[in-house]
Amino acid sequence: MSTFTGKVAVVTGAGSGIGRALAHALGAAGARVAISDVNPANLATVEAELRAERIDVHALPLDVSDRAAFAAYAEAVSQHFGVVHQLYNNAGIGASSRPLVDTSYEIIDRVLAVNLGGVITGTKEFLPRLIASGDGHLINVSSLNGIMAQPRLAAYVTSKFAVRGFTEAVRSELIRLGAPVKVTVIHPGGVRTSIAEIPASATVSAVERRQAEVYNTKLFRMTAEDAAARILKAVAAGKGRLRLGQTVAVDRLVRAFPQSYPRVVAAWDKRTFG
Repeated sequence: MSTFTGKVAVVTGAGSGIGRALAHALGAAGARVAISDVNPANLATVEAELRAERIDVHALPLDVSDRAAFAAYAEAVSQHFGVVHQLYNNAGIGASSRPLVDTSYEIIDRVLAVNLGGVITGTKEFLPRLIASGDGHLINVSSLNGIMAQPRLAAYVTSKFAVRGFTEAVRSELIRLGAPVKVTVIHPGGVRTSIAEIPASATVSAVERRQAEVYNTKLFRMTAEDAAARILKAVAAGKGRLRLGQTVAVDRLVRAFPQSYPRVVAAWDKRTFG
């Protein structure tokens, strides 16, 4: 059976970055694609791009932190295509780079609601449909920060570590049940997306602006298109985990120095961002 040809693939956060690149790559591989994004304008642009490429696409705006809306979205996609084979829980947001004591509960709650809550809800709503397809695949996007913690990113790090643990728990459950669904967790690192961009109107510190500049000009090297191609290759191979970009080196650091790596990271952060 083909991994992508004729399959129905759902991609959240498809209005930009890795999600947009995944939608294009899946369509080019012969999949029928359901896309969503919290930004209706971005979503409409990507939908138009896919239709211009004669890709069978279904598009609806979606805030993945809204459980009721996500449930309605899952039903709408199922009604439209009749089946769902693959779910790419890609939607996510960054957070202001501040010490925890200076981070509001509102920011913490929003990051967890989108980055973790969206993955949990998407998995819960679509998993029965993936099982019913007889050839399902769940793909959840974590981060380099799902392997290594960094200072001033406590909420984001928490969400991405949790996505990793949640995904591995679901994978072991499905293996135990013998369900026809593969599970993959993705750990991007250094992919050029808009996640580190700061709105011009935002009030941020010099350290936050310096961090965004360094990430966007020096650390984000891999294109979203390259990341998407590697993700689809991992899905086709049935891999349980994929590390992208700097995540490979970071994973080695954490494994080699599990107790002392935070000191290395703290020193690098201070030296790099001031």
